[in-house]
Amino acid sequence: MQALIDVILPVFVVIGFGYAAAWRGLFAESAVDGVMRYAQNFAVPCLLFRNLAGLDLAATYDLNLFAAFYVGAFVSFGLGYLGARRLFDRPVSDAIAIGFACLFSNSLLLGLPITERAYGPDALAGNYAIISIHAPLFYAFGITCMELARNHGQGLAARALARQVVRAIFLQPLVLGITAGFIVNLSGLPLPGALTGGIDMLAKSAIPAALFALGGVLLRYRPEGDSKTIAMICALSLVVHPLVTFGLGRYVLGLDIHQMRSAVVTASMAPGVNAYMFAHLYGVAKRVAATSVLVATALSMVTIWFWLQLIP
Repeated sequence: MQALIDVILPVFVVIGFGYAAAWRGLFAESAVDGVMRYAQNFAVPCLLFRNLAGLDLAATYDLNLFAAFYVGAFVSFGLGYLGARRLFDRPVSDAIAIGFACLFSNSLLLGLPITERAYGPDALAGNYAIISIHAPLFYAFGITCMELARNHGQGLAARALARQVVRAIFLQPLVLGITAGFIVNLSGLPLPGALTGGIDMLAKSAIPAALFALGGVLLRYRPEGDSKTIAMICALSLVVHPLVTFGLGRYVLGLDIHQMRSAVVTASMAPGVNAYMFAHLYGVAKRVAATSVLVATALSMVTIWFWLQLIP
């Protein structure tokens, strides 16, 4: 219970402040969009850039760490897709978007602050390693699946599909921040102190600003839609994904305690806003995706506490 109070609640209090401010009309929709755009397009890319530029890639990049997290994610996608198709008779494009919601955990806006509050800033190396390929990998996978589905099996020229996927990925500011961080890290390029000082100031504002704006964004998502489908998404993202990651990490891949913390806590996060953005991009399953983000975020206050108890 103390973990819930000391670690989880402060993060959701900031989200709650943003939600309440938007609800009471103190935080207009245009302001919500502006703060979220600032966080996602500027502050968070700076945060990722600074941490990846200084990350010890040789020590942090571990195939077992990636396998534990990403196998769990793709298992959740597969089960979500099959559930949407077989249990709820949704069209293929809807099922892909629903699977994507099961796949795309909120590794950044929730995973980072909760891991830091639970285990300290030195525990975040594994988180940053996971995040560094999180959005590029999942967007590439989701966009490829959706484009193939939209062509109804007629096929899309490999070169055209690859160009479309790469373009969609590298239009994401987060990916640009990650890429720039890798370039500096691998090249050893020294950065002027004035530049790093300014980037650090932006980076420090990233998580508080993003959490506050996330509260305003969640106000737009009404609890409506297919309740059984939403329940399936919540179960897969909050229980199955971290459970598979925990089982693989502890009993198969032999992750150390630091890797377990990063992998399992990140896997236990609710679907991120990107799950809705992906559904909105293709105009499918938007209501289910939006409601799942809201409901799963609320439920995660309890489920995250469970996983924190399991991995002290």
